[in-house]
Amino acid sequence: HRHNVGFMVLDRIAEQHGFAPWKKRFHGLVTDGPIGGRRVMLLKPQTYMNDSGQAVGEAQRYLKIAEEDIYVFHDEIDLAPAKLKVKAGGGNAGHNGLRSISAHIGNEYARVRIGVGHPGSKDLVSHYVLHDFAKADADWLDPMLDAIAHATGQLAAGDDARFLTDVARRLQPEKSAGKSGGKTEASEPVAAAPAP
Repeated sequence: HRHNVGFMVLDRIAEQHGFAPWKKRFHGLVTDGPIGGRRVMLLKPQTYMNDSGQAVGEAQRYLKIAEEDIYVFHDEIDLAPAKLKVKAGGGNAGHNGLRSISAHIGNEYARVRIGVGHPGSKDLVSHYVLHDFAKADADWLDPMLDAIAHATGQLAAGDDARFLTDVARRLQPEKSAGKSGGKTEASEPVAAAPAP
């Protein structure tokens, strides 16, 4: 469902880059492999979303990963569907998974915000994010997942702007078919429970 779009991204990255099967570790499922000449570990916390920080914090401490080398992919209701932004630090915008991660590791990790749209009323948000994407969403979701997975090497290199540019270039055919976006969003040129 929409709240699990971060997991969907990690599954697509693991698939496209030929990572090993997922294994239980750090209160989550992990896999790793090379992307762009760097070893990358993917983690899907298996706690409740509101406790995602437990898994992320345990992995960070055990592997001695710098906070700025952690990227969390998550749904963002304040972005229109198919919009993508990356930012380091900042607020958690009411996202309890991000709040938990910040409590466990600090607040300076990078967030890859994947727009899923807003239902229009605050009262409808919980129901909206906990339900499946609409069938029509496949038109933008599948190409975006592929584009993110393809451009992940730029995140591994720490080049967030190039990541967004690469995603936007891969989505260009979809844009000319009617997609639109802003300058720092991946639909034009410029990586759940949150999962790093």
